[in-house]
Amino acid sequence: MATAGIPLGATAELAGRVLLASLFVIEAADKLWDTGGALRYMAAYGLPAALLPLAIAVELGCGIAILLGWRTQIAAFLLAGFCFLTALIFHADLAQRAQQIQLEKDLALAGALLILAARGAGRFSIDARLT
Repeated sequence: MATAGIPLGATAELAGRVLLASLFVIEAADKLWDTGGALRYMAAYGLPAALLPLAIAVELGCGIAILLGWRTQIAAFLLAGFCFLTALIFHADLAQRAQQIQLEKDLALAGALLILAARGAGRFSIDARLT
């Protein structure tokens, strides 16, 4: 199916990448603007402060890479692992419905990112231009 000469699939791939990437870029920005809050949240789960720069780098770097469609498969794979770890570390309290929903969301994001890692960025990407 095509829309004005542009394949609908390629447009959907781009829209999907933008939506996925925006979540991680926004979350990284939130951590940068409220570093103290992010550090307190991590400390509540027993994580060292030294991990915060790594979390920001992964979310921001991989988010931007996916947004641009550059080294998308690597970035998506890294973020899938990030989401999986986030689910297990921060949302494992299944007695709380809100935490269960967050766990499910993070696992679903990991699944979507694994699909992106397997399929690649699509037509409207730097990756496509380089190949």
